[in-house]
Amino acid sequence: MILDRRHALAGMIAASLPWPARVEAMTATKPFAAVALQLAARSVERQPDRKGASAQMIAMIEEIGVKLRSSAIFIQQYGGTPVRLAVLPEYVLTSYPGRISIPDFAEKAALDIDGPEYDALGKVAQAQKLFIAGNAYERDPNFPGLYFQTSFVVAPNGEVVLRYRRLNSMFAPTPHDVWSKYLDIYGIDGVFPVARTEIGNLAAIASEEILYPEIARAHALRGAEIFVHSSSEIGSPLATPKQIARRARAFENIAYVVSANTGGIEATAMPLASADGNSSIIDYKGNMLAESNSGETFTAFADIDLNALRAQRRKPGMTNFLARQRLELFAPIYGGTAPHPADSLIEGGKIKVPDRDHFLRVQEQAIERLAKEGLI
Repeated sequence: MILDRRHALAGMIAASLPWPARVEAMTATKPFAAVALQLAARSVERQPDRKGASAQMIAMIEEIGVKLRSSAIFIQQYGGTPVRLAVLPEYVLTSYPGRISIPDFAEKAALDIDGPEYDALGKVAQAQKLFIAGNAYERDPNFPGLYFQTSFVVAPNGEVVLRYRRLNSMFAPTPHDVWSKYLDIYGIDGVFPVARTEIGNLAAIASEEILYPEIARAHALRGAEIFVHSSSEIGSPLATPKQIARRARAFENIAYVVSANTGGIEATAMPLASADGNSSIIDYKGNMLAESNSGETFTAFADIDLNALRAQRRKPGMTNFLARQRLELFAPIYGGTAPHPADSLIEGGKIKVPDRDHFLRVQEQAIERLAKEGLI
């Protein structure tokens, strides 16, 4: 029974997922529109319990469905191209956990893999014939007391066809913190999943992970053509690190980036517009196709031309960065001792539920070791 459950969950997370993730390499694909829907995240902090938090999330999904439908209608009327992909911001249903303990937040606000929130999102995707990408905190029965920040894609048939767990986080558990057990259950396909769909090969990058080129490159080397990027970050008319990184990840991997930022965060002590603005769509040459200003808006939308992207990837030349990769050059460096250790939440073969300061202590130890070795 345990093995059956593990294999079932692994199948949900791995790249070899049910339709349409099993669709093989595509022939010519009609251009379609994608939208990075900039919405305010809504904190569940004031909800008394899980029942209240879930009810708030379900109600918000219904609101998102209304906003998606009206946005898609306008975009098609404006540009003539139907919307097939919508990306939602980071943790839009709950906001960030703050200082709530990890097990308490897991119990109150983290979604279940087969929970009602995913069912509600699936109904929106079915009704509107959309691929909906988003980001939420999620519980996994293999890791009780923990949660993972998960980026997902729901297909037009209502199924979750991509489930990617954030690999680099400052104050929250990641698969790398339980690495040996996570790999045993899900394998590398569950770490870097790519969904092969009728609108292209989709992969997810979560929030600040856009600053880590290895994550995007790993997905690209597994076939990703479109990066869905859910974020909650400071918007600015000046070039921010994430704005620069999005463009870099696009051109160095010859991939589209569809990046949705929050349009503020409601029901917290933080000023509403602290994480607001600059949702964007960037093409495979690093060109900004559309970028939002502040507030809730659908104005980051653009056409996606996969035929042009694929032609670029198959064309010899100096700008074909994927074909020119010489990975053997870097294997000895990456294969050395990692600055940040794996399995920091496994002790004596068992999962350890940490306090939030645990992650800061691990980073401090990594910095100390790098300094002793003269590397920083």
